[in-house]
Amino acid sequence: MFLKRLIVNADDFGRHVHINEAVEKGAAEGILRSATLMAGGRAFEDAVSRVRRLPQLGLGVHFTLVDGFPILPPEEIPSLIDQNGVFFPDYHTFSKHYARGGVRLEEVRAELAAQLGKLKAAGLAVDHADSHQHMHVLPGIVEVIIGLCREAGIPALRAPFAPLFAGSFGGVRQFVGRVGLSLLARNAARLAHQAGLFVPGHFAGIVAGEAVGEAELAAVPENLREGTTEIMMHPGTMNEAIARDCGWQHDFEAELAAILSPKAAKLLEEEGIEVVNFQALGGSSS
Repeated sequence: MFLKRLIVNADDFGRHVHINEAVEKGAAEGILRSATLMAGGRAFEDAVSRVRRLPQLGLGVHFTLVDGFPILPPEEIPSLIDQNGVFFPDYHTFSKHYARGGVRLEEVRAELAAQLGKLKAAGLAVDHADSHQHMHVLPGIVEVIIGLCREAGIPALRAPFAPLFAGSFGGVRQFVGRVGLSLLARNAARLAHQAGLFVPGHFAGIVAGEAVGEAELAAVPENLREGTTEIMMHPGTMNEAIARDCGWQHDFEAELAAILSPKAAKLLEEEGIEVVNFQALGGSSS
């Protein structure tokens, strides 16, 4: 029996065709076993076609309230969009708007239900939920998402327990942000458990925009704690194209190389760590 389980999850599936390419390659040739799909992503249909030939890939919904495109028309969700009819650009902007009472939770629920409905309409089985830039852990919004998960039979939710000291130090503001995220994640995990949802006990991934390269992933086996750990990844096949189209300067190719690394795979095997997806832990909805 495995005492340590690892879920390697690719976020932003469906956002860009070069992200989709990396997800398919990582699942077919590497240790990627899970991905979360953006319903409003420009490459959603391409992602759906790839999922159908990847039976080993567990699929979650990547709920999106920032830095993306809504499913519902602007007139139905005016509190969630800017003057251009798209979501606010990042969690800082959204959080300020939310704290001032500018976001209507009924619109949040309607939009996220529409996103989930798009995955369901495509005939996809959804085994967990997370969100773009971790918006799902905000008080009020987390209750909405837990409710949607229960209604749809989605058995699991991410809790992004942010490591306080990982990667290079980005200053006091970054530190305060990590502390805040950790507190919100613990509250989200508590509420999810109360609702009967599964939550991985440990979490790792990018910190302050740094990529999870081969060295970082290869160091995971010796530091992994008992139970289930989710590692959040952002793989891609062409850094320049993704950065140009998505507005994020990130080493997507390094993360794909880490997922494909024979060294990382061998170390996981030697340590007896089982690489799984959420289906192995809590089933899936169909």
